[in-house]
Amino acid sequence: MSMNINMNTAQELKIVSPLTEEKEEADQKWSEVIKPKVGWFEINFNEIWNYRDLLMLFVRRDFVSIYKQSILGPIWFFIQPLLATFAFTILFGRIAEMSTDGLPLILFYMSGITLWNYFQDCFTKTSNTFTSNAGIFGKVYFPRIIVPLSVVISNLIKFGLQFIFLLCFWLYFFKVDGAQIYMRKEILLFPLLVVLMAGMGLGLGMIISSLTTKYRDFQYMLTFGVQLLMYGSPVIYPVSSLPEKYKFFILANPMTGVIETFRYGLLGQGAYQFGYLCYSIIFTVVVLFLGLLVFNRVQKNFMDTV
Repeated sequence: MSMNINMNTAQELKIVSPLTEEKEEADQKWSEVIKPKVGWFEINFNEIWNYRDLLMLFVRRDFVSIYKQSILGPIWFFIQPLLATFAFTILFGRIAEMSTDGLPLILFYMSGITLWNYFQDCFTKTSNTFTSNAGIFGKVYFPRIIVPLSVVISNLIKFGLQFIFLLCFWLYFFKVDGAQIYMRKEILLFPLLVVLMAGMGLGLGMIISSLTTKYRDFQYMLTFGVQLLMYGSPVIYPVSSLPEKYKFFILANPMTGVIETFRYGLLGQGAYQFGYLCYSIIFTVVVLFLGLLVFNRVQKNFMDTV
C-alpha cells in the first residue's frame, strides 16, 4: 500500500511540476538579463552612459580618499611635484650639470614631472583594477570598465591642479625673472597630449590588469618598470643632448613625443617634430585597442582566477 502511494505521488509530481514551471516562467518578466559577452571586442557605450552616476561616484571616491586622513590633504598635490623638481634640480641640474636647452631648471624639470605623474598614475592605478575591486565585482553587476575610467578622470583633476601650479612658475620666470621663455602655437595641442597620456595609461593599465589575474608577478615588476621607463624619457634631459646612437631608444618611448611637444609649446624649446607626435598617436591607438580587447575578454571569467 505504501509503495502505491509513493508511485502515485511521484507520477503526480511529474505531471504538476512542468506546468508549474511554465506558469512561473510566464509570470516572471525580466527587465534585464545579465550574461557574459561573447565577442572579443564588444563595448556597450550606452550602458556606460547609463552608469555615469556610478562613474562620478567612483571619481569622487578616488579623488577624496587619497589624502582623506592626512594633515595637509590636497596640498600634497603641489608638494609632490615641487619636492621632485627641487631634487632633480639639485642632482641633475647642479651636481651632474645636465643640459636643459638653456631653459630654467625648475621649469624644465617641473614640466616633465607634471606630465609624467599623470601618465604614471593612470598606468599604475588601472593596472590593479581586477585584483583591488574583486570584492565589488563579485557582488554587484556594472560595466567593469567604469573603474579604470574613473581612475583616469580622477587623476585628471589632480593633473589640472598641478598644471595650474606649473603655470604660476611660468608666469614668475617670464614676468619677474625675465627668462627667455615663450609659448608657441603648438601649445594648442595640449588637449591632444592629455588624451594621449590618458589613452596610453588606460590601455597599458588594462593589459597589465588583465594579466595579473593569473600572473601576480606583473604587479611586482610594474613599479620598477615604470621608474625605469621614466629615465628612458626626456623628463630629466632634453632629446637634443643625447648622442645619436642612443636617440633611437629614447624616441621609441611614446611619452617622448608628448613631453617634447609640451615643452616646445609651453617653453619655446624642445626637439619637437610632428613625426614624433604621430608615433605617439599611433602607439596610443594600438595599445588602447589591445587593452580594451584583453580587458573585455578577461572580465567574463576573472573571478575564477583572482
